[in-house]
Amino acid sequence: MQQHLQNKKGLVQGVFNQVFDKYDLMNDFMSFGIHRLWKKNLINMMGPSKNKSLVDIACGTGDIGKLYLDNTDINNHITCIDPNKGMITKGKEKLKNYKNIKWIISSAEKLPLKSNSFDFYTISFGLRNTKDLDKSLSEAYRVLKKGGRFFCLEFSKIQNKNLEFIYKKYSKLIPLVGKYVVGQREPYDYLIESIDNFVNQEELLEYMKMNKFQKCNYRNFSNGIVSIHSGWKI
Repeated sequence: MQQHLQNKKGLVQGVFNQVFDKYDLMNDFMSFGIHRLWKKNLINMMGPSKNKSLVDIACGTGDIGKLYLDNTDINNHITCIDPNKGMITKGKEKLKNYKNIKWIISSAEKLPLKSNSFDFYTISFGLRNTKDLDKSLSEAYRVLKKGGRFFCLEFSKIQNKNLEFIYKKYSKLIPLVGKYVVGQREPYDYLIESIDNFVNQEELLEYMKMNKFQKCNYRNFSNGIVSIHSGWKI
């Protein structure tokens, strides 16, 4: 499935070129810090161990990688991948005390990785930004080992009508906050539009199944503001 907004030439790369330097700060502002709890829930659902390998796609500045290492073994080897060079540079700086992270600049649709290589594949708030949903999921399946598990943390569709009304009102303020904190509102106009246009929880589940994942399920958090989808390569 082609994501038409993300296929506008240079749009997504341009968005993250503008925000990478204050990416973490804006995440805290926008979610009131709750994004950290969502990410911890992802790690808890995963139940990682120090002998398992992780590839984190659309890694941003490395939040998931850090949580994974903190919950397993700081000397574990993991791979963090993001299409934005500035984001990777910021992540390396932030996690300079973590010596066993391999950082790679790449899109989710064509990973420079061997097939059947990883026990866990994670992508947090990144699947929505890919140009092709099917290619991204197909690559996730390819690089996982047999018995490996896919996890996606992403903005979803709110299940509570009252909360949805409040959230939509709040969403209109986010570009204004972005202009104040980052100096740009356009990236956050894109953020809101990309969330609105993204598939719902059940639709993403079906795309996972179409791309060979089995035992697929999801859990909503914060009444569906976000969800965590998971599936197995069997």
